[in-house]
Amino acid sequence: MQPYVLIVEDEPGIVEMLDYNLQAAGFETGIAQDGDEAELALAERTPDAVLLDWMLPGVSGIELCRRIRRRPATRSLPIIMLTAKSEEADRVRGLDSGADDYVTKPFSPAEMVARLRAVLRRSRPATAEEKLEYADVKLDLVAHRVERAGRGIHLGPTEFRLLRHFMERPSRVFTREQLLDAVWGRDVYVETRTVDVHIRRLRKALNGDDMPDLIRTVRSAGYALDANGG
Repeated sequence: MQPYVLIVEDEPGIVEMLDYNLQAAGFETGIAQDGDEAELALAERTPDAVLLDWMLPGVSGIELCRRIRRRPATRSLPIIMLTAKSEEADRVRGLDSGADDYVTKPFSPAEMVARLRAVLRRSRPATAEEKLEYADVKLDLVAHRVERAGRGIHLGPTEFRLLRHFMERPSRVFTREQLLDAVWGRDVYVETRTVDVHIRRLRKALNGDDMPDLIRTVRSAGYALDANGG
């Protein structure tokens, strides 16, 4: 599954450079040229990371970063701020607004790809090449096995993909539509209530009779894998 990166930038040359190089590096990309477009794009689909220009027309990158951090569904979304400002006070202001990293223009495509991969690794601490771990759950991608607290758990193919998606992005809130796109595919028509059915099956298999519920339901938003609140 390719990581999806939203590029929020109004300079066509930089957009073209980022779009080309990120796709060449194995990322899926989306583009927004101002804050309003970015908010619409974020509402339609939560990316794995955002490249956010400081100086945007209308809503500034700083303000957009703050808005992203205030919303439960995007609170933990990795954000790299892009800016021509290089003074220490500006870098501090950008990081204080909630950005995970700060890149000063001009920058090399190779540096951007490296920084992007670094923030994605930090945002997915459970991710390894072949195994995922979160709380007391272990998922083996090669053997297609799941354990919780040392006990083997049988999951159907859809529940396995659903759990994998959650474990790659722990604590992130996903809407039903986002889960449909990620687990079933964007070209497949499935009703959103189907997600609820498979969430119930995953909960039943994962939690058993006496285990704490790791799947958090967020009212009017969706679901998250969260050991701090079932």
